[in-house]
Amino acid sequence: MAKATLYYVHDPMCSWCWGYRPAWDPLQQQLQQEFAEQLDVTYLVGGLAPDSSEPMPESMQQMLEQTWRNINEKLSTEFNHDFWRNGKPRRSTYPACRATLVARQYGQEQAMVNAIQHAYYLHAQNPSDVEVLSTLAASLGINAEQFKLQLLSEQTEQQLQKEIHFARQLPIQGFPSLVLVANNHAYPIKLDYQHWQTSFADIQAVLAKV
Repeated sequence: MAKATLYYVHDPMCSWCWGYRPAWDPLQQQLQQEFAEQLDVTYLVGGLAPDSSEPMPESMQQMLEQTWRNINEKLSTEFNHDFWRNGKPRRSTYPACRATLVARQYGQEQAMVNAIQHAYYLHAQNPSDVEVLSTLAASLGINAEQFKLQLLSEQTEQQLQKEIHFARQLPIQGFPSLVLVANNHAYPIKLDYQHWQTSFADIQAVLAKV
C-alpha cells in the first residue's frame, strides 16, 4: 500500500508558524517514531507575501507587531521587537520561501526554516533580504554564492509558484496547516498550538481508516 503524506503548509516568515514550533517539533518526532513506515512528512511553502522592494506601510507594521504581542500573550512565544524599531521591514516573504526550496536540494530544508525563524524573530534580521538569506545558507554549510545564484534563478521561481499553487488546492485554513493525503483523498488535520497530542490523535484516526 502506498504511503500517506502529511503536508505541513507554512511560510518561514509566518509568525503563527513560529508560535507553532513548540507543538510541531514533538509532533514530527512522534510521527517519525510511530508511523515512519506509513507516513511521509512533507513541508510545503504556501507563500504569504509576494516580492516587493517597497517599505512596509506603518499601519501594517503596527498590525504585525501587535500580532507578535498577541502570539506572545497566548503562547509565550519569544519575539525581538527591535526588528520594527531598527529594521527596514518589507511585506515580502517569497525570498524566504525560495531559500527553503534551495536548501531542500541540500537536505537542509528544516534547518533553513529554523535559521530564518531565529534570524527574524530572535535576532531582528530581515529574511526578505537576499544577503541575510545567503549568510544563513553559509551557516548551514551551503556555498553562499552558489546559493544566491539558485535563489534568484528562474527554476527556483517556477518551483515556488508550482508549490504555492499546489498548497492552495489543499483544504487549508491559512498558515500553518496540516493536511494528510491518503488514497487520493485530503484530510484536514486539527491543529493545536499547545498540545501536539491533538493532531497526533487526529492523524492516528485517519491512518486507521484509510
